[in-house]
Amino acid sequence: MPPSAPAPAPVPEPSRRRDVQRNGQALLDAAAEVFARSGVGAPVREVAAAAGVGVATLYRHFPTRSDLVVAVYRHQIDGLAASGPALLASEPTPFTAVLRWVHEFVDFLGTKHGLARVWDGDAAGFTALHTLFVDRLVPVLADLLAAARGSGDVVAEVTPYQLLRAVGDLVAFAPGDPDHDARRMVTLLVTGLRQEQPLIRPA
Repeated sequence: MPPSAPAPAPVPEPSRRRDVQRNGQALLDAAAEVFARSGVGAPVREVAAAAGVGVATLYRHFPTRSDLVVAVYRHQIDGLAASGPALLASEPTPFTAVLRWVHEFVDFLGTKHGLARVWDGDAAGFTALHTLFVDRLVPVLADLLAAARGSGDVVAEVTPYQLLRAVGDLVAFAPGDPDHDARRMVTLLVTGLRQEQPLIRPA
């Protein structure tokens, strides 16, 4: 009888871990792009194809759609949290750092269309995501606004949470409305922070 073929050499453990990490990162990046384009209800096979992996690989990393959505959400929040100090260090003025960061926040919100439907029936899970979002990002924007106030670039009174909510409301109208330019409206909103606001008394 012919000798049996030798068994393939096992993949060294460090290489396997690196492959797993690369696939996980590729899936997070691809999911963010697909969610921005098609909403978080997009087929998982679309995410897997965009990442260049099989659906089975996706499910090994993220057994459920909710697992994938939460991982993307957390990954992007971590990126936004790190971006605030980096922009303050790299942008020419604190105001441009504020504007750049808010535009990154707009991009982040663009990946969240349909998020509530994914968490339908799990109010606690949805609330936990919202709490994470507020706890991580409000302090980042607070630091950016404080720096812009210190330089005299921002003079209008607004809290970080109020600004995030206002930006979120503007972005919420963007899906399906070609006549609504959310990024331009957000730029107008943030630019308005550079001047004192008129006092409008109730009628």
